[in-house]
Amino acid sequence: MFIITKEIYFCYGHRLMHHQGKCKNLHGHSVKASISIKSDSLNDQAMVCDFSDVKDCVGAFIDEVLDHNFLVHRDDPIIPALVAANERFLPLDEHPTAEVLSKMIFEYVKQSGFAVDQVVLWETASANACYRED
Repeated sequence: MFIITKEIYFCYGHRLMHHQGKCKNLHGHSVKASISIKSDSLNDQAMVCDFSDVKDCVGAFIDEVLDHNFLVHRDDPIIPALVAANERFLPLDEHPTAEVLSKMIFEYVKQSGFAVDQVVLWETASANACYRED
């Protein structure tokens, strides 16, 4: 099995409603997403795929959906204030955790036709969440 990994960097803001720690407050992250693509064999260029193809796919999704966006649970009471202030935000059915975001990116890459192995989202230099399917 061959695996390649492309890293993408972006920023987002969020808060976790009902969280008992600091994450219940509005805050942001500068994150790294590591997207790993797998293949049993190499293409005619001796590659799993071109890194730029992964970057183009994931980069477009991140730019349009996640980068410099404020992510909130759909029931967050701050949403009316965000609407009134004409702020960019994305309401989610789940709480906007690193785990949920890594799954969102994974599913997008998979739906785009890549044989994605896993997506790791580094929320800080020492903390990450990973999503992969068995």
